[in-house]
Amino acid sequence: MKLKVCGMKYLNNMDAVSKLQPDLMGFIYYKKSSRYFQGELPSLPPSIKKVGVFVNEGIKKLKEIIAEQNLDIVQLHGDESPDYCSQIKGVEIIKVFSIKDQFDFDILKPYESVCDYYLFDTKGKLPGGNGYTFNWDLLKAYPSTKPFFLSGGIGLDEIEKINEFKESPASKYCYALDVNSKFEISPGVKNINELEKFKYELQH
Repeated sequence: MKLKVCGMKYLNNMDAVSKLQPDLMGFIYYKKSSRYFQGELPSLPPSIKKVGVFVNEGIKKLKEIIAEQNLDIVQLHGDESPDYCSQIKGVEIIKVFSIKDQFDFDILKPYESVCDYYLFDTKGKLPGGNGYTFNWDLLKAYPSTKPFFLSGGIGLDEIEKINEFKESPASKYCYALDVNSKFEISPGVKNINELEKFKYELQH
């Protein structure tokens, strides 16, 4: 499984995280988020994909940010429709769906042809960043072959649970783990030592 570190905000912290060589780094373009990113993205190693996270952004503004920041992927965390997704060109698309105790996988069907990945996180008060996991067993019923990101409250305490998940049929199409708040000293500031330990644990 690949590793995405989301909610990057400060340049010096980004540099430290990039040295750990995660596969993807996420930048939140949602003004109500405490991890809202402003300014110009730094130059990152070409092996790290830059993910812009958006919540119901106007399509014109979204396209401007994609071009200005040279994003590789957009992550759509709001109520974006399949038609909205179909208007985005030149980048990969992650469509986010939030899960609590149950989930109707039929919701995915209209998105099958217009996005590249799904991301499943925990349903809570906020669009993302709620800090706790959902019941991953629900993914045993995943009906698609589209790769997905697993998100929501993933931290060092979940290593054993992740290893169990890897061995289960539910993980067959899990492309990456998405981490954020469980590795923070404060919003947007990642604990480098804990991230390094997590990445090591995932690989061994």
